[in-house]
Amino acid sequence: MRREKGRDARLLAVLVGVLEEGLIYFVRVYQLAYGVPVQHRFYGQSIPHGFTREGALKNATIRGYFNSNQVLADYAELIVSLKKNLSADSSPVLVAGGSYSGELATWFRLKYPHIAMGALASSAPILYFDYLVPPNSYFVVGCSKTQWPFRTQQEIQNLQKASELTDYLNTLYTFVAQYDSPPDYPVDTLCRGIDGGANGTDILGRIFSGVVAYYGESKKCYDLGEIISSEILDGWDWQTCSEEVTIIGCGPNETMFPEISYDYKDYKDYCVDKFGVEPAPHWLTTYYGGEHIKRVLHKFGSNIIFTNGLRDPYSSHSIDILVSSKDDPDWLIDQRLKQAKITKQWFDKYYEDLRKFG
Repeated sequence: MRREKGRDARLLAVLVGVLEEGLIYFVRVYQLAYGVPVQHRFYGQSIPHGFTREGALKNATIRGYFNSNQVLADYAELIVSLKKNLSADSSPVLVAGGSYSGELATWFRLKYPHIAMGALASSAPILYFDYLVPPNSYFVVGCSKTQWPFRTQQEIQNLQKASELTDYLNTLYTFVAQYDSPPDYPVDTLCRGIDGGANGTDILGRIFSGVVAYYGESKKCYDLGEIISSEILDGWDWQTCSEEVTIIGCGPNETMFPEISYDYKDYKDYCVDKFGVEPAPHWLTTYYGGEHIKRVLHKFGSNIIFTNGLRDPYSSHSIDILVSSKDDPDWLIDQRLKQAKITKQWFDKYYEDLRKFG
């Protein structure tokens, strides 16, 4: 690694919490950035030695190491080793992540301030625990952009016998709202399909027209289980049954969706039946914090950028750390430039302090 004016010339930028290779990309903060994506243990190829993914999740002892605390320790070990191997002991480190990995970036900065100079947390739902925000927060934003295709409660009840379909639609409509990104804006695409009714103007015909519009007409079969890979679902199932106890639901007539109640007893019974453990709903707020977040971070937290908007239920879901495109809207370009300006200030202050304190 070359040096510039007697200092390590590169900011070491680490993208944390990658669920699978190629899922999330890192945007170089500015020309001196050296970007490193790091995969999350138990996802992708990061499986414990001697185990398959399925075997690791079934082994209670091995599965116990599948938690955020262990993951942050992985990142700490890797970054320290990486800086040593690159002869970059004095290089500052910026950690970045989106969604769950935005949580990890935040928590890493708070737990390892001696390693990370700062953090970029995009669409990080760090307050979705312990009723810090209302349970319907996720769905309220999503329903402002999508429209449930059933016009009456009776139509919903008629289709509840086909639970796979209603569950699929819940997942599909929240998913497209969550990732409603330019230039395609999948919510608009799906809604145009529903409104057009190319495959029939009855309820099921409009539903299918929306699915076809979203996935394209070239598919011979539209699999209800293809929205999210089983690899991610299986791992996330364990995480939400252990520590990521997110409280999400909505009451009748609060959103466009049918009532989705949050019942901790049902939640606990599911986890005990599948994994033999009870969830720890208060653990994350105890270990990482969350109560009175502004006041607490003002007292001991610094150099964390939380990016939020209203493009999806998690607010502009991670779009600012995705790979840039010629079709990016001006507001997104401006947001990235602002983030780069802020992190550049951190970078300069880091070296000012390094010269002052050694």
